[in-house]
Amino acid sequence: MNKSRAPHLIGKWALNILVTLFSITCVFPLIWMLYSSLKTQKEFSLNIISLPAKPQFHNYSDAYRIGKMQTYFWNSAYVSIISVALIIVIGFIVAYFLSRYKFPGATAIYLLFLSGMLIPIHGLLIPVFVEFKVLHLLNQHYTLILPYVAFGLPMVIFLMESFIRSIPMEMEEAAVVDGSTTVRTMFTIILPMCLPVLSTGLILSFLSSWNEFPFALVLLSRDSLKTLPVGLTNFNGQFSVNYTQMMAGMMIVVLPVLVTYLAFSKRIIQGMTAGAVKG
Repeated sequence: MNKSRAPHLIGKWALNILVTLFSITCVFPLIWMLYSSLKTQKEFSLNIISLPAKPQFHNYSDAYRIGKMQTYFWNSAYVSIISVALIIVIGFIVAYFLSRYKFPGATAIYLLFLSGMLIPIHGLLIPVFVEFKVLHLLNQHYTLILPYVAFGLPMVIFLMESFIRSIPMEMEEAAVVDGSTTVRTMFTIILPMCLPVLSTGLILSFLSSWNEFPFALVLLSRDSLKTLPVGLTNFNGQFSVNYTQMMAGMMIVVLPVLVTYLAFSKRIIQGMTAGAVKG
């Protein structure tokens, strides 16, 4: 009995060790970035792995002031909040009609949205830049909102459509009998029931918009419109890079994302499961 269980226990321990090592490799870059942001430039140059002799918290204030992080922070917040709001509202409405109404071209429209999940987003960078240049859409406050909404809709529609399809039609039929309109049924009955998958779409869309770099770099050249990921390039000088201030700036960028994910990680998994399995 014990001999038969020995290979199973060894395999279990080996798997646990492997997963632990993988988790450490994922977490260590964040830890390294945190304590590196508290070092002097000299300490970092001498040994990039060592701990700081004395924490240098002024790196954060210097990064915020020299790197214009306040301007980039508000630009990122503006673009992300508006993009996420549009993605959720448009995605919910489209998903509702695709799941509840049968009309010519409904399947084609749904497949068209799903194809957006298969196309490499950054492969469209040059075509989007050329199109925006011709239409004079570059360097505007709404420039990044347009591609962010377009690229964020497929995933949200996919999750919401499959979730709404799993909701019994009898609930809406009862509401219609009571005199409820289509709009009222959508937003007072179906919307509250979709909160798990809505929160998942909201969080994933926010993380994607907040962290996006290539489109923000190419479509915006005005310094006053740049977002946080692009603003980090300000720490690169012509002949040198202030790594400790850059690490502090990166922590400022990562902190909202990290807090959001840690706070809603369970909700993300629940929403992904509900949207994928129930449909």
